[in-house]
Amino acid sequence: MIHNSIIDAIGNTPLVKLNRLTENLDAEVTVKVEYLNPGQSVKDRIAVKMIDDAENAGLIKPGGTIIEGTSGNTGMGLALVAAVRGYKCVFTTTDKQSMEKVNLLRALGATVEICPTNVEPDDPRSYYSVAKRLSEEIPNSYYPNQYDNLSNREAHYETTGPEIWNQTDGKITHFVCGIGTGGTITGTARYLKEKNPDVQVIGVDSVGSVYKHYFESGEFSKDEIKPYLTEGIGEDIIPGNVDFDYIDDVVQVNDKNALTTTRELAKHEGLFVGGSCGAAVFGALEYAKREKLGKECLMVVILPDSGTRYISKIYNDQWMKENGFI
Repeated sequence: MIHNSIIDAIGNTPLVKLNRLTENLDAEVTVKVEYLNPGQSVKDRIAVKMIDDAENAGLIKPGGTIIEGTSGNTGMGLALVAAVRGYKCVFTTTDKQSMEKVNLLRALGATVEICPTNVEPDDPRSYYSVAKRLSEEIPNSYYPNQYDNLSNREAHYETTGPEIWNQTDGKITHFVCGIGTGGTITGTARYLKEKNPDVQVIGVDSVGSVYKHYFESGEFSKDEIKPYLTEGIGEDIIPGNVDFDYIDDVVQVNDKNALTTTRELAKHEGLFVGGSCGAAVFGALEYAKREKLGKECLMVVILPDSGTRYISKIYNDQWMKENGFI
């Protein structure tokens, strides 16, 4: 098969069984390897969907500028779409993101504005606020806003969910996914639960994020917000893409467990992934142990991105030691 462009190669990522990290478990645990998308992350899926929908609605014209706040991966997907379709890109990100992500975006021709992490979301310096302001200032620009743009979760309802259902022959019993913008977990869970309402959906959150408390209490608490280093999951807001009606449980994972598990996935399973992947797998394994899942259970865990984004951090012994993780 010859694809018309690189973005036609997005999706249909493989499902891979974990072996060494699951030796003491009865349940079968598999991972969906999203770093095999051309932009090396799950966010390629939503990038195409958001721009397709924007073009169909006349929200962006030829030669326009895509402006987005991103932890890096959505920006990468959008940059691929922009390169193929002739758009310019301006991205805002936070100073906790790895420089690999920033350099990759710049390599694809994007302008990147780095904003402080530890400010309120509505602070004019936050990466949300700067992206919104730039979209109002730059003519013929489009601000996808992956947090509240429902094309995000629709992308997963249309692609990720059906792929998992077909790859497991409908035998999936548990779906585990980190909660970032909420699009991956909500869209995929909606599809899977329409196929089988008994599929259990487990969200993985970072310690320092608001999601677990909100899921359990229905209340947004700023007291839950604390700095953490795992990139790509957890939030200090409740995005429009998160629908907790499709989530059955939320497990919180701290930085140390997330990042050491990330390195174990590389060393023991040959899966070279990012920190949110380690968080998702650690959360999945803890849940499987707690619930004593048996041989009849088939768990699918989303691995969102590649370890190439984190060479200077997670895979750097000095950085890991400085932060007390090894």
